[in-house]
Amino acid sequence: MKNTALTKTHEALGAKMVPFAGYNMPVSYEGVNIEHETVRKGVGVFDVSHMGEFLIEGPKALELIQKVTTNDASKLTVGKAQYSCLPNETGGIVDDLIVYRVKDETYLLVVNASNIDKDWAHISKYNEAIGAEMRNISDDYSLLAIQGPKAVEAMQSITSVDLSAIKFYNFVVGDFAGVDHVIISATGYTGSGGFEIYCKNSEVQQVWDKVFEAGADFGIKPIGLAARDTLRLEMGYCLYGNDIDDTTSPFEAGLGWITKFTKEFVNSEALTKEKEEGPKRKLIAFQLEERGIPRSGYPILDADGNEIGKVTSGTMSPSLSKGIGLGYVTTEFSKVDTPIHIKIRKNSVLATVVKLPFYKNT
Repeated sequence: MKNTALTKTHEALGAKMVPFAGYNMPVSYEGVNIEHETVRKGVGVFDVSHMGEFLIEGPKALELIQKVTTNDASKLTVGKAQYSCLPNETGGIVDDLIVYRVKDETYLLVVNASNIDKDWAHISKYNEAIGAEMRNISDDYSLLAIQGPKAVEAMQSITSVDLSAIKFYNFVVGDFAGVDHVIISATGYTGSGGFEIYCKNSEVQQVWDKVFEAGADFGIKPIGLAARDTLRLEMGYCLYGNDIDDTTSPFEAGLGWITKFTKEFVNSEALTKEKEEGPKRKLIAFQLEERGIPRSGYPILDADGNEIGKVTSGTMSPSLSKGIGLGYVTTEFSKVDTPIHIKIRKNSVLATVVKLPFYKNT
């Protein structure tokens, strides 16, 4: 099992450590509800250095990215980032990712930790005919997510960059916490604002320490992966391996908005046909109308008790104090306000299909 550069720091802070995507990761420090609320109302820091980073460079870089991703990377200017996915040849998704345009001919791809080797092999396969320069820098870089409504105010003292001027899905390469050439990206997986900070492994301890010094007056806390999951689920963000995988299409998963047919890409012909015909199943968001906690794998039923799908992600929402979840159902049951039932052990619990996000940021 791999460690991040901050593993000893997490252990010293009393974090509960668990294996995740081949890494020894902090799942919680004080408890999921406390950590969740810290991010929703204040500012918290996640070590997500297990994520993968690929550099795609040279005159063929854009051609490769356009071939292997569904979104239109030609729209990216330097300093902008884009959510996208890697389609496979059979209608599913190899991974979801963020594409950063760092320089004119340099792109950074940030991929899920559990998919680093799979993604690298998939992209490399298509690069054989294209010839872009590829570098896997995953083992050399760390990633901190500083998230919450107080993130800008708390972090402004440790950078000369005007953090309030960085728009959502934009980034700046600048000084941060005494380190030069850090990527400061206005992205995250929580829906509460903030930044993601990319730096070298040799620099991350200094960055972590200065972040906590600067944030002390703002109640900053370290946050584990358990709260990261409840935060992302309240926003309806997909988790690879749960809500999307090699068998789910972008249109089934509600990711048609990142699937652009302004270019040809892997399996684009079949996905064009699926868009025209409409998918046979769809990913829905639901909330329970009765007590209970939905979990991944629980059956979704219609009013007569027939199975119409399965839950892919579920939790007790700390912000709403209700059971919420995502799951695939046959398309006829996917409309908002449709009543459904979730089978929780022996009980059939009433639920309603709702519009995302579950949590509305006030």
